[in-house]
Amino acid sequence: MNTLKSAALLVAATALVAGSTVAATAAPDPDGTRVTSLRETADRVLAGNPKVLEATADAVRYDGLTVTAVPEGQVTTKALACDYGHLCMLVKNTKFDFYKCQTWELSNWTGDGPFTNNQTPGTVARFYNKDGSVRWTSTAYQAGTATWDPIWSLRPC
Repeated sequence: MNTLKSAALLVAATALVAGSTVAATAAPDPDGTRVTSLRETADRVLAGNPKVLEATADAVRYDGLTVTAVPEGQVTTKALACDYGHLCMLVKNTKFDFYKCQTWELSNWTGDGPFTNNQTPGTVARFYNKDGSVRWTSTAYQAGTATWDPIWSLRPC
């Protein structure tokens, strides 16, 4: 996956408005345009990435990542659950569930949110600055709260 497509992949859910039901409410995208569904948001930022495996009103599953809308006020233990072998985080009421070992370029991540590194014990997830230097790491198993800005890329494994 090229850098542009992987950057677009992770921007997808950050365009959602906190607290809106994604399938029913138009939400502003970072560029100011309006979108009406999580899939439409994801498709716009993915620029036609052919690796979409499945899409519903609340989730889009890619090759190596599932992006799920979590309506504000509904952040529960179940919403934050992270399967074994996965790295999960919540960014702007959107859950990112990474399950493929590759570098993922990020854009537009801001604020704080919970994360769970539920990969094989000892697996190190790396979070990078804009210049490619390591900002912080997480060794599985680990869970906590992270500051997403400025994270420019990550490698779950």
